[in-house]
Amino acid sequence: MPLNEFDVVVVGAGVNGMVAAAELAGAGRRVCLVEANERIGGFVASGELTVPGYVHDTFSSWHPLFLTGGAYAALGEALARHGLEYRNTDDRLCASVAEDGRTTMAYRDPARTVEGFAHAGDRAAYLAMLERLGADIQAIGGLMGQELRSPAAVRSLLDLARRNGLAGMEQWARDTASSGRAAMERQFTGPEVDHLWAPWLLHGGLAPDSASGGLMVALFAATMHGAGLPVVRGGAGRFVTAFEGLLAEREVEVRTGTVVDRVLVEDGRAVGVRAGESTLTAREAVLASVWPGVLYDQLLPVGAVRAGLREEAVRYRPGRAAMQVHVALSGPVPWRDDELAGVPLIHLSDGSSSTAIACAEASAGMLPARPTVVVGQQHVLDPSRVPAGAAALWLQLQEVPFRPVGDSAGELDVSSGWSPTLVDGYVDRVLHRIERQAPGLRERVLGVRALSPVDLQAANRNAVDGDPYEGSQELDQNLLWRPGPLTSRHRTEVPGLWHIGASTHPGAGLGAGSGHLVAQEILRPPGLLSRLLPAGTAARKLLASFRS
Repeated sequence: MPLNEFDVVVVGAGVNGMVAAAELAGAGRRVCLVEANERIGGFVASGELTVPGYVHDTFSSWHPLFLTGGAYAALGEALARHGLEYRNTDDRLCASVAEDGRTTMAYRDPARTVEGFAHAGDRAAYLAMLERLGADIQAIGGLMGQELRSPAAVRSLLDLARRNGLAGMEQWARDTASSGRAAMERQFTGPEVDHLWAPWLLHGGLAPDSASGGLMVALFAATMHGAGLPVVRGGAGRFVTAFEGLLAEREVEVRTGTVVDRVLVEDGRAVGVRAGESTLTAREAVLASVWPGVLYDQLLPVGAVRAGLREEAVRYRPGRAAMQVHVALSGPVPWRDDELAGVPLIHLSDGSSSTAIACAEASAGMLPARPTVVVGQQHVLDPSRVPAGAAALWLQLQEVPFRPVGDSAGELDVSSGWSPTLVDGYVDRVLHRIERQAPGLRERVLGVRALSPVDLQAANRNAVDGDPYEGSQELDQNLLWRPGPLTSRHRTEVPGLWHIGASTHPGAGLGAGSGHLVAQEILRPPGLLSRLLPAGTAARKLLASFRS
């Protein structure tokens, strides 16, 4: 095959692009993986960001969704051959610490977790919530890993209905329509479940009062209890290194520093891409892991799709922005509560109450006065990341505006946007919030590196307005409607062109759900009727739409 001719061209080398390329190449396709940045991996990276000897996960860090997903089932053994290794917890899982110092702890063992609940009814209700989800996890997992507008999804729904009956289905629908706060108030008397899991909704791009949070609370709790909080041994960068080795082994051609500016369409079909002066042809498929508006309004030629699709994609909106802060410490974190020293991930939050206020402030363009702080202590699981006796913090702030118009505390000047002065001032607020629970923390700080929302967007062009989840995950842009009602299928209206990435179902996270789903769909043999129909006919295209 000539130099620039391939079976499949994949645009965007985040986790979904890497997975799709690896799976397709493993099945014998000649694949080209194209990435605009100088490195592959998207929001998966690590390095000595503060001082020598301290390895920090630059962006994302925790991999429970990857370990429990179809992509790992397909590629896990091969990636292990190329050096991918995980460290996990079997005991303390996560904790939430309120402003007054009250701590709520979750353990891998749900029975041990509920020992900390004050009300016997809450203990029983929590275990029942997990048991109910566990009984239906195959059907619900199927829905999260399939095209929702497909016969396969209908089969999963019918399976769910057979198990639960009308009342049970209505309960699942109610949870999906409910906010996390409402669902937890409905099910539990005491504050512990809300305190533990309301801050986790931020990791799904939601707020405590967002619809679908009622379902997501149960999913987060079940996933963490079941899979833990695995991190890559030696830093998340080794995840990318393992993929580099696998892609090379499977002879995927990887082109970094290459910006695709057009999807080529001939006779109504996607046949490749143009990147500057180069043309890369694709005999079978083009997969685009890009922002919806970029795909439909910039990469596709005018007239390639209906105007309604283009308009819908352009109106797809980002969610709240985020920040990452990395801190190198000369010694252990001096937590007031000694048990926190062994917890991989801690939220500083009062639960729905304080987290909802901070989300509302950020959505209004204000810097939160009391932000929810995600405190990652990866060195607890992987001591190789820091010098002996030292520690490091991975801080995630998921309630910040991309264009700040004010400061809720009235302390910081936002008139110049995310200037170095504003970044430093906000980091100081965050460190002060941690120090209230860990007196003497700052005396141990050796180095700090902060990535503002502007930095996140610069690092990943899909993180529009600094949103690491590649689009708001409110219910109107999620599940059946991600990225929108007309654009929700991965198989686009243009034959041969597929849309993958966090802006498509099943959304953000490191599960690589869309990359795996599309790769498997491309590799699925056509049915008998499809083989009998001539290629390019209206009947063949209609049948293909039902298959997806």
